[in-house]
Amino acid sequence: MSQTDGRNATTLRIGAMTGDGIGHEIVPATFRVVDAALAAVGGRAVDWVHLPLGLGAIEEYGTPIPESTLSELSELECWILGPHDSASYPEPFRSQLTPGGRIRKDFDLFANIRPAKTLTGVRAVSPRMDLVVVRENTEGFYADRNMFVGSGEFMPTPDVALAVGVFTRRACERIAHEAFSLADRRRRKLTIVHKTNVLSMTTGLFRDACRSVGEQFPHVEISEEHVDALAAHLVRRGEDYDVIVAENMFGDILSDLTGELSGSLGTAPSINSSESQAMAQASHGSAPDIAGKNRANPTALFLSAAMLLEWLADRHHDELPAHAADRIRHAVDATVESGVATADLGGQASTSAFTEAVEARVHRR
Repeated sequence: MSQTDGRNATTLRIGAMTGDGIGHEIVPATFRVVDAALAAVGGRAVDWVHLPLGLGAIEEYGTPIPESTLSELSELECWILGPHDSASYPEPFRSQLTPGGRIRKDFDLFANIRPAKTLTGVRAVSPRMDLVVVRENTEGFYADRNMFVGSGEFMPTPDVALAVGVFTRRACERIAHEAFSLADRRRRKLTIVHKTNVLSMTTGLFRDACRSVGEQFPHVEISEEHVDALAAHLVRRGEDYDVIVAENMFGDILSDLTGELSGSLGTAPSINSSESQAMAQASHGSAPDIAGKNRANPTALFLSAAMLLEWLADRHHDELPAHAADRIRHAVDATVESGVATADLGGQASTSAFTEAVEARVHRR
C-alpha cells in the first residue's frame, strides 16, 4: 500500500499501466483526478509506479507484459490498468491471453465488481438503474483462464472444436461471499444467475453454492434467474435489481448490457480483486479510432479509480481514501449534469476539458 506498508506511511504506492490507444490520455487524466481528490481530503499523496504494458512493451521488451511488470505487481497492493488493444498485437501475442487476463489469472483476482448506475444528465434506456454485477473471474465458461496450464478450448480435428467449462465449489462460494457482503451493505437484494434448465450440473453447482452462502446472510432477499430471462428483464425493469452474481461469461455479458442500459460503456467502471490485491480497469476498450484526438471519455476510469480508493479504505479501515472516492463520484456526476461531457455522452468537451472540470469540482465539494 505504501512505502512502509502501514497507515502512518507518507505515500500510497499504486501501480500504473497506461496500455494502448486512449489509455495514453485517460490514465494520466485519472492520475490528476485521484491526486486532486486525495489532496482535497488531506489524504496521502500517491507514488505512481509506472510499469510497461501493451504495444510499447512489445517494442521495448519483446512482450506485451514483461516479467519485470509482473514482478513489480507482486509487490504492490493495487494498481490501475489502462485499456489495451490485443487485436493489434503481432503474433504470437495476438492469440495469447490478453495482458489483463494474464494479470487476473496470475494474481487470482477472482472478483470482478462492475457497477451500472445512470449518471444525472445522461440519456439512458434504464434511467433509474443502480445495480452491481459481481462476476466470478477465474473459471466458468471462459476457456482462456479456467485451466492451470493451457486452454480449456481445443480442436481434436480440424472440423471439431470443444470447450470445457470449469466450476468448483470453492470458486463459487468465494464469489458468493463477495456478492452477499456487498448486497448486505446496499439494498439487501441479490439475484443468482444460472441456466440450470440446460446446464444442470455446472450452473447448478454455482446456484447451489450461492444458496448455501446465502444462509449466512438472513437479511438479504434472494432471487434466482435464468441468464436469458434476466437479460430481458434488465431491459424492461433494470431498476428492480440490486446485486447480481454470475459466473464468468454470464457476468461479462450482463455487465456490458447493464453498462449500456445505464448510459454508456464509457461510464462503466470496474475493479478486479483478490483478498489482498485489486486492479482498477474501465469496462471499455482502447478505442484506437479516436486515440490521440483528445476525444476519449475518461469517466469509466475515474470511477474505477474511485472504487479502488474505496477498496483501500475498507481494507485498511482508513476513511480518507473513501472520502476521496466520494468526491470523485460527486464531481463526475455534477460535471456531466452541468452539461460538460464528451461526445459519446452528447456533449462537446474534449478529454482534457472534461478532466479539468472534474478536477476543479473535486476541490469544491
